[in-house]
Amino acid sequence: MQTFKCLFFSVWLITLSACNGQEEKINGVSFVASQNKANQSHVTPVVKLNANYAAVMPFGFIKNLKHPNIIYNTDRQWFGETRAGAKQYIEELQKQNIKILLKPQIWVWRGEFTGEIMMTSEADWKTLEASYSNFILEYAELAEETKTEILCIGTELELFVKYRPEYWTNLIKEIRNKYNGKLTYAANWDEFRRTPFWDQLDYIGIDAYFPVSDELTPSFETCMEGWKVHKPIIAKMAENYEKPILFTEYGYRSVNYAGKQPWVSDRSMNQVNLQAQVNTTKALYETFWNEDWFAGGFIWKWFIAYDKVGGEDNPMFTPQNKPVEEIIRAYYKSEG
Repeated sequence: MQTFKCLFFSVWLITLSACNGQEEKINGVSFVASQNKANQSHVTPVVKLNANYAAVMPFGFIKNLKHPNIIYNTDRQWFGETRAGAKQYIEELQKQNIKILLKPQIWVWRGEFTGEIMMTSEADWKTLEASYSNFILEYAELAEETKTEILCIGTELELFVKYRPEYWTNLIKEIRNKYNGKLTYAANWDEFRRTPFWDQLDYIGIDAYFPVSDELTPSFETCMEGWKVHKPIIAKMAENYEKPILFTEYGYRSVNYAGKQPWVSDRSMNQVNLQAQVNTTKALYETFWNEDWFAGGFIWKWFIAYDKVGGEDNPMFTPQNKPVEEIIRAYYKSEG
């Protein structure tokens, strides 16, 4: 039985490569929403990176982790966070043949973790479900209108998914009625093994902030060793569900200990370490980008005003104007 399963998986991989329309890796950037409209000068650096996809990320907001109403498309939001802004970004990116992942996200006031959104009554759960459906279905309609290639149905909503699985199954059906492209969900790196609806989607989406090294300046070799803990689990998910893996977010900060807790965005971590970002990023590419079951991913994060961001004194995630940008450009060229 095990031999037959392995043979079936091998046949599936061949079929995946030949028949699913994905003839190239998804070499993506997370195209961050701005106050301003995008123009072709903002898209050109994406093209120069050898990227072929961009994640466009409109936002909805909730007051706290127990609040059931999502606020979105308001005058108080930045242009790029709204439906109109998302549409304008998509259309500008498409002019230079950049394909799209539309990835609507929720922001909790004060930056609390969305995975901990948790209602305290059935009435509030119902209100949240209705509010979230309105939010995501509006973007499903936009995805269909703009011929967007992939729609992400949610990002790091672990408790919402855990306690309301039937809602998510029904939501996916509703989305399929409005949108004919491919679907994914962006599960946090420590959540994806418990997500119950991968069989209903087209990609297993992971925000891939896996810890790979405790070193102050993690070496490439140490990071490669660190991935040996996680890679078999990820590959097994692809095999079990017969779905490709998509890193809906991936990336490292240019700081000391970049591979220890890659999800941390604390601004008190400000000791710039450009080599740490280079080594961790290169190890991720070497571990995954040549695997047939791996669809690709979206670097976190890429700001539209290229000349005004990043740089060698910047300790945050963006690779822009840092040595790691050349690493990304090289891998995206060779695997594009």
